Amino acid sequence: MTLASIIEPYVGKTGGLITALHAVQKERGFLPEDIEAVAAEVFNLTRAEVRGVISFYHDFKRAPQGETVVRVCAAEACQAAGGRALVADIEKAFALKMGETSASKDLTLEPVYCLGLCSCAPAAMVGDRLVARADTDKIAKTVEKTKKERVS
Repeated sequence: MTLASIIEPYVGKTGGLITALHAVQKERGFLPEDIEAVAAEVFNLTRAEVRGVISFYHDFKRAPQGETVVRVCAAEACQAAGGRALVADIEKAFALKMGETSASKDLTLEPVYCLGLCSCAPAAMVGDRLVARADTDKIAKTVEKTKKERVS
C-alpha cells in the first residue's frame, strides 16, 4: 500500500492530516522519511507545514520502535520523587539511553510528560500498563510479563 493511498481517504476531513499521519504510522509502525513530501502534495500543503504537525505531536515516531515501549514520566512531580535517578537506573539496566531502541528491536525507552499518576510518582508505562511508584525492578518485571504475553 502506498503512502498516498493510505493518506487520500482523509483529505477534506476535519483533522484529516493528523488522522492520515496516524493511519500511516499504524500501517508502517512509524512515519517514513518521505511522508512530508507525500502528505504535502496530497493535502496541498508545504512540507514545512506537515513537518510542523509531525514535530508538534509527541506520538508521531520517525523511526521504528521496539516491540515493547517503556515510557518514563519526566514531569515535575515524578522528577521530584526520584525520576532522574530512576531514568539513570533504567538506562543502566537495559543498556539504552532515553530515546533509543535496542538493536534487537525488542525495547524502546522514551520520556513522556505526565501519565496522570502524580500522587504515585515516579510513574512509568510499559506498553499499555501503567507502573506507579516505579522502580527498575517493577519496570523490568513488567517488561518480561509483556514479552511473555506477546509470545503466548
